[in-house]
Amino acid sequence: MAKTLIIGSGFAGCTAVRTLRKQGYGDDITVLSPAPELFYYPSLIWVPAGQRTEAHLRIDLRGFFARHRVEHLAGTLTGLDVAGRTARTESGEIAYDYLIVASGGRYIRKLPGIEHAHIACAGWGPTKAFSDRLAALEGGNLVFGFSGNPKEPAAMRGGPVFEFMFGTDTLLRRQGRRERFKLTFFSPAARPGQRMGDKAVDRLLGQMAKRDIATHLGHKPQRLEADRVVTEGGEVPADLILFIPGMTGPAWAADSGLPLSEGGFLKGDAQCRVPDTEGVWVAGDAGSFPGPEWRPKQAHMADLQAETAARNLVAHMAGRPQSHTFRTELICLVDTLNAGSMVYRDDKRSLMVGAGAPMHWMKQAFEWHYLRDYRRPAGP
Repeated sequence: MAKTLIIGSGFAGCTAVRTLRKQGYGDDITVLSPAPELFYYPSLIWVPAGQRTEAHLRIDLRGFFARHRVEHLAGTLTGLDVAGRTARTESGEIAYDYLIVASGGRYIRKLPGIEHAHIACAGWGPTKAFSDRLAALEGGNLVFGFSGNPKEPAAMRGGPVFEFMFGTDTLLRRQGRRERFKLTFFSPAARPGQRMGDKAVDRLLGQMAKRDIATHLGHKPQRLEADRVVTEGGEVPADLILFIPGMTGPAWAADSGLPLSEGGFLKGDAQCRVPDTEGVWVAGDAGSFPGPEWRPKQAHMADLQAETAARNLVAHMAGRPQSHTFRTELICLVDTLNAGSMVYRDDKRSLMVGAGAPMHWMKQAFEWHYLRDYRRPAGP
């Protein structure tokens, strides 16, 4: 009986499990992750308004794993012996026949003074700390920004920063204290969010102007301090900083023996195979894939890539060609706490549709729909 090891229980890891079983894979599946849970990062944007708690976002997967006959091992990958098909963890080694790497990436924390920023989407702790600090402030300068990986332009996550910023503006207006704060958005790009398309960038910048959010664009950040953001183009006063730096691959990847991209990610081809390495696939933020420059790193793409990896694994086991590929598309609901806009982009079109409150409700409904299977207890 074959054994497939999946590294990670995030979006890509869970989708890989579901797809393997759906495709008729009946052999052993082992998932290695720190805990048997899925953390739903997209809804962190609602934490400052008190609309989500940690319990809402941390999904217990024990029932999901039981239904799909998955063995979960609590631990963290520290290295790989690709030739020997063995994964190393802090508590021992795990043998496997097939491997799907869905461990996610990590944020680049090299910017001097990065400890002064709350890194949105890094988890519950940083987001809750930002939320508590915002609630405690009586006024001041709130600064929002993101940057990328200069060696891999696609390795950035800027959408949540727009959502946190617009959501904060909405929240402060609800509380009747918006006039006590100055909100500023900074980015090394002159037109931030360009991967969403020109029209989307125009609408985002227009929305900032409408909400009286200042901008500091086109200047590379040099350092963060407790009371300011220092860039090549000047300084931005700051009492509270929310920032998402660029991304790179997992820490263990450098010594894994697997081929890496210039930006530090595991290389994956159009079929999500790791080149020149039989029996290894990659999906989600851990990988670097072919595609247009605007290709996103987001949960939706992780799901598409994980489905592709799992389908090709099953095909490989059956001796069939690994012909499955994933489509590259960007789908983002930019939420403002009480309204929203949908951004969509593929190889043929790019559009941004604003539909007010219905888009906000749609994002909440999608969260419920996406998580309902994972939340189910063990049983049929």
